[in-house]
Amino acid sequence: MSQPLMPKATAVWLIENTSLTFEQVGAFCGYHPLEVQAIADGEVAIGIVGRSPITAGELTAEEIKRCEKDPAARLRIATLNVPRAAARTKGPRYTPVAKRQDKPDGIAWLVRNHPELSDAQISRLLGTTKNTIAAVRDRTHWNTQQIRARHPVDLGLCTYTELNREVEAARAKLPPDEIPAPLPDPDHDREHDALRQD
Repeated sequence: MSQPLMPKATAVWLIENTSLTFEQVGAFCGYHPLEVQAIADGEVAIGIVGRSPITAGELTAEEIKRCEKDPAARLRIATLNVPRAAARTKGPRYTPVAKRQDKPDGIAWLVRNHPELSDAQISRLLGTTKNTIAAVRDRTHWNTQQIRARHPVDLGLCTYTELNREVEAARAKLPPDEIPAPLPDPDHDREHDALRQD
């Protein structure tokens, strides 16, 4: 069963504003009845402001009344008639102006770590041109001195899902003996060593 968006705040509101049992509140919010009792006793969720599931559209007043009359009944979350976000359409990818200067860094990382990707795939992933990719690869880009290979997902230029899809598609076209092993990322190794020292 799906849960409310903010279960603890919802549990606080249900405890304060309804006569539902701890089992009913716990079942709706995903908590053990003892956790709900601790919330009611003020041992847990101190300072959390209650959030009305009725205002949020997660419950109806009728549903709460139905369950208040029958302690064995369980609350059912309301179905929301909110339209789903439209999937991205085909066509050029829009990159915010603030991130456009990061594209060469993302290209450099992909060229170094995933040589199996074609220029068309990199272009599709990052929303850049093949000329820019070629310039970064050949080190003839006008800003070559400032380019630092950085992960395109960290830069916000694509998602892990999109990157993995393109890498898998590129590797599927290669013979098994030509699939490159992933190269170590020196930036990641330095971060990992720094974390280990802490």
